[in-house]
Amino acid sequence: MRYFEVGKIVNTHGIRGNVKVVSHSDDPDKFFTLKSVIIDGKDFEIERAVQNKQLVLLKFKGIDDMNAALQLKGKILKIPESEALELSEGEYYIRDIYDMEVYEADGEFLGIIADILFTGANDVYVVRKEGKKDLLIPAIESCILSVDITSKRMNVKLLEGLREL
Repeated sequence: MRYFEVGKIVNTHGIRGNVKVVSHSDDPDKFFTLKSVIIDGKDFEIERAVQNKQLVLLKFKGIDDMNAALQLKGKILKIPESEALELSEGEYYIRDIYDMEVYEADGEFLGIIADILFTGANDVYVVRKEGKKDLLIPAIESCILSVDITSKRMNVKLLEGLREL
C-alpha cells in the first residue's frame, strides 16, 4: 500500500496531549477532513484539529498528556493513498514533481527537480543538472508553462536573470 505524507509533528502544545503539526499540504484545511493518520505504522484517531497560525493543532485519542505527546515529536503523519482528496484539473501532488525532467520552452533540457523549497510566497523548484549550478525556478504561472505528471515532464519559461542566480 502507498501512503501520502500529510504533515510532521514539530512539538507539543499544552499539557493535555495536543501536538503541533506542520501540514505538508498547500491547503491545510484539507487536514480537518481526516479521521485518523498513520504514525510509524500505527493508526492514530484524531479527536480534534484546530488551526493555529501556520500550524495545525491535533489531539489524538489516547494521547492525554504532554509526556505521551512528546514521544510523537518529529514523527511523520501519513494517510493511505486511497484516502487522498481528489485533485482538480491542473493540480498535482508535490511528490509527483520530484525527479521530473524540466525543459525550457525551446526544448533545451535544464535538468531534473531535485528539491522543492517552500518559501511561503510560492514554492521554488531546485533543478539539478550534472556539471551545472542548480537552477532555482519559482513555481509561478509566468514560469511554469506545463506539467505532465504521466510523462514526468515540465516545460518552463525562464524569467530574465534566473540563469545567473
